[in-house]
Amino acid sequence: MLRVGLVGLGFMGSSHLGIYKRLMDEGFPLKLVAICDVNEEKRNGKLTQGNIDVSDRSIDFTKFNFYTDMEEMIANEELDYVDLCLPTFIHAPYAIKAMSLGLHVFCEKPMAITTEACQEMIDASKKYSRYLMIGQTLRFFPSYRYIKDTIDSGRYGALNEVALFRGGTTPLWSWDNWLLDRERSGGCLLDQHIHDVDTINWLLGTPKDVHTKGKVYFEGSGYDMVSTNYNFDDIVVNAQDNWTINNEDFGFEMRFRFSFEHGTIILENKKFTDYPNNEESFTPNIDNESGYYIEIKHFAQSIIDNTDPQAACPLESTMETIRIAEAEVKSADENQTIKL
Repeated sequence: MLRVGLVGLGFMGSSHLGIYKRLMDEGFPLKLVAICDVNEEKRNGKLTQGNIDVSDRSIDFTKFNFYTDMEEMIANEELDYVDLCLPTFIHAPYAIKAMSLGLHVFCEKPMAITTEACQEMIDASKKYSRYLMIGQTLRFFPSYRYIKDTIDSGRYGALNEVALFRGGTTPLWSWDNWLLDRERSGGCLLDQHIHDVDTINWLLGTPKDVHTKGKVYFEGSGYDMVSTNYNFDDIVVNAQDNWTINNEDFGFEMRFRFSFEHGTIILENKKFTDYPNNEESFTPNIDNESGYYIEIKHFAQSIIDNTDPQAACPLESTMETIRIAEAEVKSADENQTIKL
């Protein structure tokens, strides 16, 4: 039976908490035994609501031991791994500390605030022989896996265009408003747009160069709106993000369009459609399971089986995603194309 400690009970931590409850209810050999958060109010179940309703308000918090310090939690509990749902700028130090104390680590995206910090995490994983995986969740979502399978199989021929968008409400719910602090979160570009940067990296690899336009809407934030063109030899690739769409009728949306030689696949307005050229369109028959659930179960199962979870999400690859994002920031800052 795996014993898990959850560190950070903000928006994503609340989401992960619901997943652990579900896994335990399903009889998966895992038990969430402790929660750590600096906010004492979280001890009694105060959950953070973000731009998607992911929390489970039926959870009985008396079942978990509560701590405000991760090292104290590790010292007092017999844990197999910690799940880190923390502000980006402390991902690396907390992950490294947990691994140095003998625990495996699942860490929310983005991997870290800089590529240097990412490398420190990789080095620590090797030094302490501990598993480390980053929650780049789109690699596990069935709709995105469908795209990867289409590319890999070549069933629609060459890929010609990729257009990605995500956006919605400004994240004003974060602890100490860290998400709107460029130094702690990297802004919309590193926190939210990073999903699509990672998708491009995962599916296509590293572009030759990037050209990014960004706008700072909130003082002190990173870029709150961003549009990047990625240079690949024969593919038109663009990704956009905007977290200033503060209207409850819009909510949150992630969209994509992948156009191939013989067909196009589109996710838009929560509708997933495959359009073969000159044939009737159809809704792909895919699993409706959440990527968040799949990735956490995958990590836990990897520990049980003593197999490296990196096959699905290699650390060097998630670090490369940060390197591409850093080039985008530099491009926006300097208003020029940045080679990779």
